[in-house]
Amino acid sequence: MTMNKKFKIFSTPLTLFFLVSAIPSLTMAEDYPVAGTAPWQRPVSAPVIEWVQHDRSWYEKALVGVDAPYPRSLYFLDNQGNWYTPFTHPGMIGPYDIRKWHK
Repeated sequence: MTMNKKFKIFSTPLTLFFLVSAIPSLTMAEDYPVAGTAPWQRPVSAPVIEWVQHDRSWYEKALVGVDAPYPRSLYFLDNQGNWYTPFTHPGMIGPYDIRKWHK
C-alpha cells in the first residue's frame, strides 16, 4: 500500500467536515466548569439553585388524576426541585394509565 492510499481517507468531504466542526467545541470547553475531573468536589464556578417555587398550575399538573384529600406519600412534591420527575409527565397508555393522562 502506498503512502497516497493510506491518507486518502482524510481527503473525503465528510471527514473534513467532522474535523473542522470539532475545532470550535474544543476551544469553547475551556469557558465552562468541567464536572467529573474531581468527583468529590463541586466546581467553584458551577451555578447553584438557591430556591424553587412552583405555582398553582404546576401543582395542578402534578396532581392530575389524584383526588383530594391527597395522600401523605405525595407531600414530596413540596420539596421537588427543578429536576426531572416522571410523576409530572404522562406515562403508559391503556390499562396502565391509572391517572387518566391519556383521556
